[in-house]
Parts: sequence; structure tokens; C-alpha cells
Amino acid sequence: MEPNRAALQPFQKAGNLEVKETPFPHASTHQIVIRNRAVAINPIDTLIQSRGNIMYTHLKYPFVLGYDMAGDVIEVGDGVTRFKVGDRVLGFSQAADKNINDPAQGAFQRYVVVSEDLACCIPENVDFAHAATLPLGLATVAAALFDKAQLGLRLPREPKQSPTNQTVVIWGGSTSVGCNAIQLAAASGYEVFATASPQNHEYLRKLGASRVWDYKTSSVVDDLVGALQGKTLAGVVSIGVGAAEKCMQIVERCKGNKFVAMVTFPVPQKEPQNFVFLRTAVFFVSSLIYYKIRGARKGFKSNLVAIGPTLENGVARHIWTEFLPRALEARSFVPAPEPEVVGHGLELIQEAFERLREGVSAKKLVVTL
Repeated sequence: MEPNRAALQPFQKAGNLEVKETPFPHASTHQIVIRNRAVAINPIDTLIQSRGNIMYTHLKYPFVLGYDMAGDVIEVGDGVTRFKVGDRVLGFSQAADKNINDPAQGAFQRYVVVSEDLACCIPENVDFAHAATLPLGLATVAAALFDKAQLGLRLPREPKQSPTNQTVVIWGGSTSVGCNAIQLAAASGYEVFATASPQNHEYLRKLGASRVWDYKTSSVVDDLVGALQGKTLAGVVSIGVGAAEKCMQIVERCKGNKFVAMVTFPVPQKEPQNFVFLRTAVFFVSSLIYYKIRGARKGFKSNLVAIGPTLENGVARHIWTEFLPRALEARSFVPAPEPEVVGHGLELIQEAFERLREGVSAKKLVVTL
């Protein structure tokens, strides 16, 4: 069998990944080993690389980053019942979790260890590049929509749930998280309103949004509030820099679940030139304090989205083991946004990082392996 190789983040804030041979991983109890065929790039990957002294300070370098992967099962650990060698799967990496901190579980390598409960078989109609676009976006929005500490909506089913006569607003609908949010909310029986650039409106309607607005228009908040009159708000998911402020303006003026689940953490749009850690921390903390005070005065709540609790409370298990396999097979849930393949090989992951930093709309950058 070919040796394992990984695109390593060699040290904190290193500007480039280094591709090197690494130990071959093996599955422990309730784990599988995947031979990766495609990995996807997320903003958090590039942020850890550039701001590793502020974010994820627990990581032990050299480290293997990456959350999204798809490939073939080559080994199953004790207790694994859902998979066998040869299965085509997608998987979500927990490598950077503080309680895991294990480079063997990072996605950006040829062979990778994945928890059985955070993987899903993919049908033949879904290729590896499309499958790799799903994991982190899906895990994040599952937390935003279904965790009791967030919107606490009812779980999705296949076939989809009957209508609730409630409306969810997804601000940032063309992002990876947004595309998954639209589909999951619709599968749970909620009407979905979303925002995106005009060229992506039709795409979001195909995913299940009933109405879509241009987030750049000056009247977008008023227009959304007007459309929500006579409806019951199930909550708002805030995605993107500056989105939280707009979403709070919406919930202040609507009836229903006046709650903003914030996917994007408040950080300066541009990294400070000096006292980086202090200024970033002050911006983050002061923003959260402002949101809490404003919510108390205006009668709404907000919370930062965290994936961790869903791994313990049953939400993640339902999504990965009950809903997603059935929905992918039925084609009622599709990998979105569309993948854009940067190239083939671990050496192309750093190039994908740079492409993502330049900006991508309604696409997910993927590297095949």
C-alpha cells in the first residue's frame, strides 16, 4: 500500500503548507480509515493558518488541517457496524477539536481517521468532489438550526416534514453553510427566506428557498421585515461579516422566535497591524457584550454557533446516520454549493487557500487526491 502523505501546517502562522510523508493511521474503536479522493477548503482552514496565534492555540505542530473529505473506506475499527471496506463515504474531521487535537484525523492527507458517527455513505450518483463539499457546512448549520442552545428547530426527515407554517431567515444563503441551511430547514418543514447576490437567487430557490433578496440593497432589512408580516419567525441564521447587525434589525421587528444564531464570529475585517491578539480579543469581547445588551433592551437573543454540543446531544448522530444517507439516496438533499476543482494533489491545497482568500461566490474549492 502507498505511504501516507499530508499537507502539514509546519508551525504556528507558517505561510505555506509542507507536503511530507507521515505515519499511516489506524482505526480505533468506532472509527474508520478513509483513502481520501477529494478534500474541500473552508475559511476556517485559512484563518488557522494566518491567525494560529489567536485561534486554536491548543494545536500541536506540525498539524494536519482540513475538515471536509470524501473517499473509500480501507479499514474499520472495533464496533463499527455502518461501514465496510470499499464503501464510498464522506466524512467530517474532528482533528482540531481541543479534546481531540489529533493530526491523524485532519482531512488534508492521503489516509485519514474518521469517527463512524461523523461519516456517511454516498450513492453512486454523487462523485467525490461533490461529496467533499458537505461536511463542515452541514455540521455547522445542524448546530445553528437544531441545537436547543440555538434555534432549536425540529429535526429534518426524509421524506421531508409537514409544513410548520413558520419561516427561517438565512442571511448568506449562497455560502456553504447557507446552502446546507436552506435544504435542512426546508426538509424540516420550514419556509425559507434567504439573502445572496442576485446571480445566485435562482440557485437558492432550487435548493428550497421560497424567496431571496439581494443583501447589498439598502432596503433589504425593510423588505424582509415586510415579507415576514403575518408570518411566525422561527429564527435567523447569520452568516458573513456584518450579517449579525442586519439580522438583529430583523428580529427586533418581527414576531416569533426572536433569536439570531451567529455562524460568523465577530472579528476585525482587517487584521490589526500591531497588538494583534489584544485588539482582536477586545473587538470580539466588546461585540458580544454589545449584542447581549442590545438583545436585552430590544427583546431578542443571540448566540455563537458551536458544533461541539451536537456531538453529545444526538443532533449530529441524527443528521449523519438517519437523515443524510436517506436524503442523498433520494436526491432530496444535494451537495451544495457546486465544487470548483483547483487541481489534483496535496501540493495544490495551498493554492486553494490563496484562491479562497481572494473570494469565492456560490462555489466550494476542492482538491482531488
